[in-house]
Amino acid sequence: MKSFADRVVAWQRRHGRHDLPWQRNRDPYRIWLSEIMLQQTQVATVVGYFERFVARFPDLAALAGASEDDVLALWSGLGYYSRARNLHAAARRIAERHDGRFPDTVEAIAALPGVGPSTASAVAALAFDRRCAILDGNVKRVLARHAGIEGWPGDKRVADALWRHAESLLPARDIAPYTQGMMDLGALVCTRTRPDCMACPVREDCVAHATDRTRTLPASRPKKPLPERRVRMLLLLDRGELLLEKRPAKGIWGGLWSLPEAAEDADCAHHIRERYDLVAHSRRDLPPLTHGFTHFRLHILPTLFALAPRATSRPGHVWLAPPDALDAALPAPVRKLVAALARRPASDPE
Repeated sequence: MKSFADRVVAWQRRHGRHDLPWQRNRDPYRIWLSEIMLQQTQVATVVGYFERFVARFPDLAALAGASEDDVLALWSGLGYYSRARNLHAAARRIAERHDGRFPDTVEAIAALPGVGPSTASAVAALAFDRRCAILDGNVKRVLARHAGIEGWPGDKRVADALWRHAESLLPARDIAPYTQGMMDLGALVCTRTRPDCMACPVREDCVAHATDRTRTLPASRPKKPLPERRVRMLLLLDRGELLLEKRPAKGIWGGLWSLPEAAEDADCAHHIRERYDLVAHSRRDLPPLTHGFTHFRLHILPTLFALAPRATSRPGHVWLAPPDALDAALPAPVRKLVAALARRPASDPE
């Protein structure tokens, strides 16, 4: 029997993915960008965002020279916005400390903001043929099943065992197709549910296949009740313009433009007057919506207010017509609310 790595490489060359937009060359910038976008996000979602991003920022210099608002605007809807802020910070660090050239060692890549060990190894292997192991979610699943490693991969003991196994399987050559093959194998064949074991090149010595445990390996994350939060979002309209405010750099939706918020049971007219020095004339409650995060579920109660004409604007605030606001860096649920507002007929009373 051929080695594990030889079988993966042969399978990747015949059956793996070769036409993804970041595979057109071995540009480390494009590979790095794709790896950051693919964290917590599926390929089908990433492709469109990736193509729009590189059209706007075709290289490291363009990204480093951009404003954070422009970067976040293109990232809007992709989620996990700290990835975009770290991506921007990393591009600027490369410009300052590496003369604009993408670093070519695992250690230097891992030192960039937002880059973990597996991402650093993937970029180093795919762009520079560095011999290093990766351990993203798909690869964890392949290795846990193949070696019969019990437990949840998020547990340190299990993760350490998976890293050791990943490193023991590395080939002496063909590291780029092997790395891509491992990712492809997990995405296309060794899937979370209903894996296609008969199409798998390493099924002959796979413990999970031999012992009929593909449904139980790897173990799922221990379930905990998902906390529920409720917030009232205020759509404040003055002469057809909507108030947006910049969120703090840290925390949920950090650095994005969002809607003012209030407690669910707040006296909104009082809150608007005290917090924003604005006077509300009329109020309309809009249909609620729910947005899921990794660690909690957010229930949004949107409320539309027509205001008396304002006198001034404050730092961190901007007034935009709803169609123009859609060009800003908005969180996904806020974008839905603003888009619905932008579609309202001009004759629709506030």
